Amino acid sequence: MCSSQDVSSLLRLKVVADADPGAIARVLERFQNLNVVPRRVVAEFGIGDVVYIEVDVFGLPATQMELIAAKGRESVSVTRAYWHPL
Repeated sequence: MCSSQDVSSLLRLKVVADADPGAIARVLERFQNLNVVPRRVVAEFGIGDVVYIEVDVFGLPATQMELIAAKGRESVSVTRAYWHPL
């Protein structure tokens, strides 16, 4: 995990969630609410009925990204959510 200091660089949110059809939309909704268009979004189904989601964003403060990850972890279908700089 990253420190709580603000940065203006490329950041990646990584989420592991149940293979729920709404999981991707719920992750992206956090960015939509902030009027942020991700630079890159990748979602891939894995073994064991899970989906791996990666969202790259530029210019978001690290504190905001931590809040997004924390909200993601509160979701019932999410088993893991964290972010890191690229």
